[in-house]
Amino acid sequence: MDIVDFLKARGSTPWRVLGDPGPSEEEIQEFLAAAVTAPDHGAIRPWRFFVVRGGAREAMGEVFTEALLKRKPDADEATVEKDRDRMRRVPLLIVVAASIMENHPKVPPSEQLVATGLAAQALLLAAQAKGYGGVMLTGDHAYDSTVKAALGLKDKDQIVAFVYIGTPEGKMRPKRRPDATKFTRDWTGPVA
Repeated sequence: MDIVDFLKARGSTPWRVLGDPGPSEEEIQEFLAAAVTAPDHGAIRPWRFFVVRGGAREAMGEVFTEALLKRKPDADEATVEKDRDRMRRVPLLIVVAASIMENHPKVPPSEQLVATGLAAQALLLAAQAKGYGGVMLTGDHAYDSTVKAALGLKDKDQIVAFVYIGTPEGKMRPKRRPDATKFTRDWTGPVA
């Protein structure tokens, strides 16, 4: 498939329909190799990848539960169980974080976040090119100090995406995409 057609056909697969088999070690390494090709002003390589699979998934589910209960001690059991279920179900989670270099003379933190976001996108596209389904999520856990601490991240660092990857169960419907022309205009000079 042509790369433009592939990009136009790209779609997220909900975690609820991702299952086994997950990618092999060799495939995971391919996805990560694709991720580090992301544009990176200053070549500071802000991205960090945490591969969560096997028994570590249950441990991550417990980290999510601990973080949720710290934020919302009265959370109902269904809400608590959702995170555990996600981590039991999806064969692979790759947490993509930005290790922020503060006060860089040429690359502000916002550009470091963009580079890391592009790395997450490249990772997801590589997985989908190999026939896997995946989705990038954030949510409260991405901004939670308990989750960041469990990963060994510093306060200044930021989780950019939780990338869930597995084999889609069933056929996914193509997504309706917006018309790009509605977000585009030719610029002909400064606005008066």
